[in-house]
Amino acid sequence: MNWPQSGDPRVWADWLRQRMAGSPRPESGDFPFEQESRPAAVLIAIVPREGGATVLLTERAAHLPTHAGQISFPGGRVEDADGSAVAAALRESTEEVGLDPGYVRVIDTLGSYYTVSGYAVTPVVGVLDPGFELVPCADEVEQVFELPLALLLDPARYERRWVERRGLRGQTHFIEIDGYTVWGATANMLLMLAAALRITGEPRIVD
Repeated sequence: MNWPQSGDPRVWADWLRQRMAGSPRPESGDFPFEQESRPAAVLIAIVPREGGATVLLTERAAHLPTHAGQISFPGGRVEDADGSAVAAALRESTEEVGLDPGYVRVIDTLGSYYTVSGYAVTPVVGVLDPGFELVPCADEVEQVFELPLALLLDPARYERRWVERRGLRGQTHFIEIDGYTVWGATANMLLMLAAALRITGEPRIVD
């Protein structure tokens, strides 16, 4: 993949729009099951850096009743007042990590991702302008950090492992980078973005 060699968000925004133009937006999910799903949205925030673009991620607070300690994107449930998945992703990003929506160049959305916890999540892809500041909400977020975009979007770096959640056994994706383990919905939505950008490669299946 020939990534933009620039820290300019305008270059990244143009490149992403061109790569994603006309690409399929298939839906995906944790496990093959049917249930009523509540709408939610997350922000896949790409941060242009001179040394290579990164993705903004959060570690959920350890005391939360669900997904405690897991690596996630900023996001949450779509409220009636939001009006759209994009608005919800931006609002939740402000609430969770203090990100000012004025620094986000929204590029596009991916297909819905259905979680085992009963949400239909719309990933919103955006590029951050320089100068943004973050103030994580301690009630929800343990820390905010960045991992390299090129590594996160390389399907060949992923493993597909068996897991059991809420009494359901199925396979999901894992990737380990810089001491962090990204798995489940977050890993799968990154692979959805890789597919939308037409990045080739296959995860390794672990028995």
